[in-house]
Amino acid sequence: MKPKILAAFVLCLLMAGSAYAAKLFIPMDSLGQTNHLKAYGIAFAAMQKGIKVDWLLNYKGGSFAMEYDNDLADICNSRNVSYEKISNKEYSVIIKKINGPAFNGAVVTLDKVPKIAVYTPPNKEPWDDAVTLALTYAEIPFDKLYADEVLAGALDKYDWLHLHHEDFTGQYGKFWSGSRNTVWYQKDQHTMETIATKNGYKKVQQLQAAVVKKIRDFVGGGGNLFAMCSATETFDIALAADGVDICDTMFDGDPADANAQGKLDYSHCLAFKDFKLNTNPYAPEYSDINNISTRYAANIGNTFRLSQFQARENQLSAMLCQNHTDNIKDFKGKTSSFSIKTLRPDVTILGDRLNTNVTTYNIEGQLIASPRSEVSDAQYIHGEYGNGTWTFYGGHDPEDYEHYIGAPPTDLSQHPHSPGYRLILNNALSPAAKRVVTPTVFCCDSMNTPAPQSPPGLVHSANLKIADFVKIYPNPANSEILISASKSTTGDVVTTIEKVEVLDISGKLALTRSFNAQQATIDMKGLKPGMYMIKVNGENVGKVIKD
Repeated sequence: MKPKILAAFVLCLLMAGSAYAAKLFIPMDSLGQTNHLKAYGIAFAAMQKGIKVDWLLNYKGGSFAMEYDNDLADICNSRNVSYEKISNKEYSVIIKKINGPAFNGAVVTLDKVPKIAVYTPPNKEPWDDAVTLALTYAEIPFDKLYADEVLAGALDKYDWLHLHHEDFTGQYGKFWSGSRNTVWYQKDQHTMETIATKNGYKKVQQLQAAVVKKIRDFVGGGGNLFAMCSATETFDIALAADGVDICDTMFDGDPADANAQGKLDYSHCLAFKDFKLNTNPYAPEYSDINNISTRYAANIGNTFRLSQFQARENQLSAMLCQNHTDNIKDFKGKTSSFSIKTLRPDVTILGDRLNTNVTTYNIEGQLIASPRSEVSDAQYIHGEYGNGTWTFYGGHDPEDYEHYIGAPPTDLSQHPHSPGYRLILNNALSPAAKRVVTPTVFCCDSMNTPAPQSPPGLVHSANLKIADFVKIYPNPANSEILISASKSTTGDVVTTIEKVEVLDISGKLALTRSFNAQQATIDMKGLKPGMYMIKVNGENVGKVIKD
């Protein structure tokens, strides 16, 4: 074959290969997907094969895309997961739309196979764990561990940890009143007392306090914590009550501290503040974190709604809310929902219920998070601690409105499109993403009051250069904040503040100001209480809490 003909032949082969290069596209909208839950397992299987996955935030319900692979296509077929084989050219059109200024979307790369653990007791109580059901049905592998493993340092091996109906207060789920004579309750108490003694603790509450502090350190070091049902509420109660006896005689052999409420230290908590304990052993509630009035007034027809976030500005919150509907069926649990008054101001509300006299409103056609004064309670919340994150999801089983003790486990093959279960799997998949973190700024106010301390050795702003030499104070603030630019870490560059933007948690611009100075004062008095993101010269520099 002559050289020119050979070159033309090779060129044709290359062009043909390019034309046939394809993507495996998994739609996640309501009409395009036959099994939403198992689709998450396909994304996980792709990463296990070393194939990167694009999570297309807000595009067709949070669709997935990856290089076309025959094995993955076969898995989709065997699991009844809808997919399309599209060309790279077709895919580029999708990406262009997502990245366009008129579309609230983002492309997040998933390329790290998360190591997942579920915290579950050796003598599992007579009900089921929704997360275990979801992971098993989606065919996502996970390990089971409990107090012994956590105290021995096993969490260092994992990226994501789930807690469910665990009672970290040492009160055995507050089932004493109605279940103390049952075999399962007595077995649970005996097992927990045995574990406590084995690890050198006289009381179960002391054991649980040690466990939650280990888990808190796991989060601070970069781990991702997810909790449902009673674990959401009792985790923070255990942190606040560390060293304070809150258990009555039937739980630990001696009375609770008569001044336990006054000795709580809320600064140790991840999500909640100023809550009031319910120490009555005959009452099923732990505290007023659980919004009892809404819980008992709810019915099967009720729903809660998901907040919508700017996907480019707040990728993680947007990931956790990916779904094919904004309205999720209500469901109860030992802890069903969270009272707004007990939430720390820096907590992000991912899902809430509006007061009955308040209508949902839109800005530029997009649903946004409502002011907290318009919300009756929150069911799905999220926040950061140190280098890691936590997410609390109220309720027990998204497809079982009021799961009773001894009831059979939910059969997820009957609920393959469950939006409530999708939220669980969003969380399980999130550690695989390359996170874009907006740093938390720790500083001092004008009176030199020390700011809250981050865990030792943790750095919040290493990924954003401008944040290395911009300080914001006071934080929290109730009127003005001062933004100060100093020398960079190299010591020879001074930054001039040219533009300051303040954005709310939905990414909506709250105010903007122009400057030409090393210091800038921003008046926050006209803004509603809550968390705001601060940009200087177009770059994220931190978050401020407006009291």
